[in-house]
Amino acid sequence: MTSLAPDPTFDLDELCRLTGVPKRTVRYYMQIGLVDRAIGETRAAYYTGRHLQQLLRIRELSAAGISLERIRAVLQGADAPVPVRSRAPGAIEVRTHVHVAPGIELQIAPEDAQLAPERLQVFVQSVLRAWQAIQESDHE
Repeated sequence: MTSLAPDPTFDLDELCRLTGVPKRTVRYYMQIGLVDRAIGETRAAYYTGRHLQQLLRIRELSAAGISLERIRAVLQGADAPVPVRSRAPGAIEVRTHVHVAPGIELQIAPEDAQLAPERLQVFVQSVLRAWQAIQESDHE
């Protein structure tokens, strides 16, 4: 029987670092009900993967030009009217590059992938294990 790992928790600084959302904005989103309130009070307050997912989704929708009122509806289950954004000349995108082996690199667009950091880490570890299995089968 396998046991499930506990959900990760974050303090406000970690949550902001992971999402790229300023503390003031996180507090505002909680105030207007877009993001669940922190668990606990004052300095002992913490956030979970649910908070992380909410903020990443809000950031994604906001970057697509969706109003906060429409974002609220989407978070409550309405269809997301996210237009396909074309890249403008000079647009800057952040990518994560994972070296797998010489000549093999995994490129990830974190915002587009919509994976929490923990899930992204699991994905990368799976790719590396798969590559190792291929290498080992070639030597048999």
